[in-house]
Amino acid sequence: MDNKIFIFLGLLFASIIVLAAAIELPLAIFPYFAKLVLLMVAMFFVVLAFASRYYSYLIIPMVKQRSKHIMLDKENTYWLSASADSIIRKVKDTFIATVYVTIPIYRSATEMQPEEKLEFANQVSRLVGISKDPVRYSTQMYVMDKDAYLQTIRDNVNAAENAAEELSQRSAPAVEIERAKGKIAMWRNMLDTISKGTSLELVTYASISATGTKEYEAVSAVQQKARDVISGVSTTFGVTPTIVTGEEILKFVEPEHMIPVTTISAQINKNIEEEVI
Repeated sequence: MDNKIFIFLGLLFASIIVLAAAIELPLAIFPYFAKLVLLMVAMFFVVLAFASRYYSYLIIPMVKQRSKHIMLDKENTYWLSASADSIIRKVKDTFIATVYVTIPIYRSATEMQPEEKLEFANQVSRLVGISKDPVRYSTQMYVMDKDAYLQTIRDNVNAAENAAEELSQRSAPAVEIERAKGKIAMWRNMLDTISKGTSLELVTYASISATGTKEYEAVSAVQQKARDVISGVSTTFGVTPTIVTGEEILKFVEPEHMIPVTTISAQINKNIEEEVI
């Protein structure tokens, strides 16, 4: 039965219960004022019941908001291993270690000839047989954190401006001053171009997991599996895969690292400054 019908019948039943209480309870317990309040409450339930036909999208969430709690995970969170190349999670008495291996493949099928597409498809199909254990291959696109790079360019702009100022103060030849001004224009154009839009980075990677009764057992097992995958991918595609370490792992396990807050904040502030100017 539809939720709307349940809500309607429930509110109507509640109004009948309140109305019956207002009528049947003796005056010694409930005076006329209390009965009047109950009648008003019963009337409110009746109005709400018929209104639920048109405003159920507001009433249903209000009724269910305290009865529906979604538990995403009851287990402990993950942590970084001592070797900083895998994340660890404990489920009951078992440790699960996961390693992420980046695969530097940037080829696009849209730029391939039919023979190249067939060869590339055969290479991808070989990935299935690289490891006897389950391996997940994924391609992920995320926003690049350009703050450190942009700050480097700003420092270069400041350095070029200081150098041009020094040349002007000591009456350097016009050729040197023009060369310094050209360097300033170059860095400024680069800063403006890079900071204008959002830069995206595409990463292809493989994730491998292993279990163990001890943390070091799980880490040792997953490192061996990762070496097998790296060897197989390197032989198949002729590239050099690498294991992701340190905070870079968060790009694959935390959505917040796909959109760096600092970069987005810098872009917002830049837009605001441009509007003010």
